[in-house]
Amino acid sequence: MRSSWYNKLVLIVGPRPRVHWLLVCLVSALVLIALLGSSSSNSFDSVTASARPDIYSNYRRLKEQAVSDYLELKNLGANRVKDFDLCGREKENYVPCYNVSANLLAGFKDGEEFDRHCEVSRDQQLMLLEENQISFHSDDELIDGVKDYSHQIAEMIGLGSDSEFREAGVRNVLDIGCGFGSFGAHLLSLKLMAICMAAYESTGSQVQLALERGLPAIIGNFISRQLPVPSLSYDMVHCTQCGIFWDDKDGMFLIEVDRVLKPGGYFVLTSPRSRQRASKGKIPTPFEEFTQKLCWNLVAQQEETFIWQKTTDSRCYVSRQGTFPFAMGKTAYHTINHLLGINPEDFSEDLDFWRSALRNYWSLLSPLIFSDHPKRPGDEDPMPPYNMVRNVMDMSAHYGGLNTALLEAKKSVWVMNVVPLGERNTLPVILDQGFAGVLHNWCEPFPTYPRTYDMLHAKGLLSHIASGRCSIIDLLLEMDRILRPEGWIIISDKLGPVEIARTLATQLRWEARVIDLQNGSDERLLVCQKPFVRK
Repeated sequence: MRSSWYNKLVLIVGPRPRVHWLLVCLVSALVLIALLGSSSSNSFDSVTASARPDIYSNYRRLKEQAVSDYLELKNLGANRVKDFDLCGREKENYVPCYNVSANLLAGFKDGEEFDRHCEVSRDQQLMLLEENQISFHSDDELIDGVKDYSHQIAEMIGLGSDSEFREAGVRNVLDIGCGFGSFGAHLLSLKLMAICMAAYESTGSQVQLALERGLPAIIGNFISRQLPVPSLSYDMVHCTQCGIFWDDKDGMFLIEVDRVLKPGGYFVLTSPRSRQRASKGKIPTPFEEFTQKLCWNLVAQQEETFIWQKTTDSRCYVSRQGTFPFAMGKTAYHTINHLLGINPEDFSEDLDFWRSALRNYWSLLSPLIFSDHPKRPGDEDPMPPYNMVRNVMDMSAHYGGLNTALLEAKKSVWVMNVVPLGERNTLPVILDQGFAGVLHNWCEPFPTYPRTYDMLHAKGLLSHIASGRCSIIDLLLEMDRILRPEGWIIISDKLGPVEIARTLATQLRWEARVIDLQNGSDERLLVCQKPFVRK
């Protein structure tokens, strides 16, 4: 007995299907196949992590297939959604929450006009395009004498040369108001991690300048708030004509330096203002009193350069309690066990995971990253400009395992490790390894300029965002803002958030592909590339 749906079908098309009806069925089947293929990794060659260490293959074909799928779906009208509009030219250099002019009109002053107040802002660069080349312009006076200056600092703290910084316990440096970034670049050549931190500037961008030179940098200003790092984070804080009046506001700026300095760490201050003060006989009384109350020792002074060392004697802090206008609870002297509560086996397993994950990531992207410079298996990665990835932001860095894996694999990139607020604060572990890192609330924009990172990586961040009151749409728009054209995004998360992100990625005009790791979990990998769009 024939089914009712068949009888209805006969009434419509007759006892024998017509040719056009068969064509409709065929087209429908093709559309269904395309839809299923767009959200599945079945078109990818065997993706089984347990079967082989490097789980991806035939990547050029896969990229072509991803583009083909994207165009086919749009042409067929499946899941048609409207693309996000492109920003106008007036917003091309938009940095959320910074607008000095508006802040001044709102009554902010004494440096607070350079802080985050969530107004419209524009950025004028210290980089100019001259005859198809980028020209850097800066008033940095350390460019020519940076090696001599670094050697001078080393001698002032009792070292033979600056090559001995690491042996003396100086592994990471916070460079405040870094100018052209010359000092930080020199320290990086000595295998020290130097992070540039400078206030937002309406007439030029030290941070963007440093990032374009391949140096770690973020927008930061502690005029009205703490820096986004834990206490006892840095071995040295450096300021050369950084524009901060350190003895203003009852020494609060020095208090913040003390908070981020490790015991035995150094504060290096170079300024003509310091020399003028010293010429009167000694450092002005308020400044000297502040450093004494902070239990700092003046190690040395040469011309315009002064160096203080934070004491390692906790008894000094006890004796100074109540003599300085800040709560001892915030900067109380103690040594943090950075691995407290972290199982060494968990740390080791995490690193092993990232070693394997990096091989998979690099195998997937290598033929594309180095597309202008063919790379044979076993060859070393080419240096920029052929290497399109110079810096990576790990948006949920955990222990910094991806950073470690990149270093071990000798990849020519540096990593900005970001620990999201609301998750376990593992930033001390990251900084203790000598890596760059900050705390950040991903419900807010990241303190950097547009188009400053080549690759963004996020593991579990979508689920973290979705569990709070933040928007995945806002997160992806922020990722689009800080990612350079033709840059890459790798997102590892659960299926639900990944599928939401994939849909939004198409609206952002990203080339996006979901990969099923086929490891028995609902974890998926979303690999995207931001296109170069001409308006």
